[in-house]
Amino acid sequence: MQITPIAFDSMGVRSMATFVKTKDLTITIDPSVSLAPSRYGLPPHKIEIERMNEKWEEIKSFVERSDVIAITHYHYDHHNPEEVEIFNGKKLFLKHPKEKINRSQLGRASYFLERLKRVKVEVDFCDGKIYEFGNTTLEFSKPVFHGTNQKLGFVVEVFISDSKNSFLFSSDVEGPIHEDQTAFILEKKPEVVFIDGPMTYMLGYRFSKSSFESAVENIKKIIEVSKAVILDHHLLRDLKWRESLSELFKYAEQFGIKLQSASEFIGKPEELLEARRKELYQKE
Repeated sequence: MQITPIAFDSMGVRSMATFVKTKDLTITIDPSVSLAPSRYGLPPHKIEIERMNEKWEEIKSFVERSDVIAITHYHYDHHNPEEVEIFNGKKLFLKHPKEKINRSQLGRASYFLERLKRVKVEVDFCDGKIYEFGNTTLEFSKPVFHGTNQKLGFVVEVFISDSKNSFLFSSDVEGPIHEDQTAFILEKKPEVVFIDGPMTYMLGYRFSKSSFESAVENIKKIIEVSKAVILDHHLLRDLKWRESLSELFKYAEQFGIKLQSASEFIGKPEELLEARRKELYQKE
């Protein structure tokens, strides 16, 4: 199994776009990318905009060579309704557009489906479903909270296994914080897991101490059943994310597991452009 993180926050953009290839299946998960409209009261720096454009071109190239596409929810860093032409001829597995969804994503999902009528696609609403492609299994969780509660809607987690390897994509669980967000991961015992880590850059503001503590305990449980744990997305908007998770790094060492960002996973340096936005403007 080949697992390729295409665009992530550790690479300078808001995204979790991921490509997975087995002998039976090629799939791109959440093919989109965006930037924070405001950070430190500043708009995106030109370096961020250039990076976003670069990553979007990469995402499109991976979509082109994919058999199927999975979209876990309808936030713009996970789906792009403006360039639906890239999906022509593809099968799309989509989070259900009307069930377990908040008002904002309900409208975005409706718009996306209307736009998809312009191209030839096969659409299946995948919540809680299992699909077989030869020796490869593609499974989606039932909808779980996007973060702490239903205010931001729901997401589906993605599990892929073949005869040799397994991979799990958490989508935007912001932790995971809750039991059901974690249960799907623990049940599947993935060898490699990509997790949207806790939103530490908003700790004490939009992310509570209790949510952070729950996330730490749940990640410990995941460390116990996995071989590679990759933490990114919301977590990598914090320049001091390693300090915030020092307890977890020590815990992982006991199991011989490295906690990594998506950039580290592919051997590249982290570039936390959003978190460095103020610095980028000061240098300019």
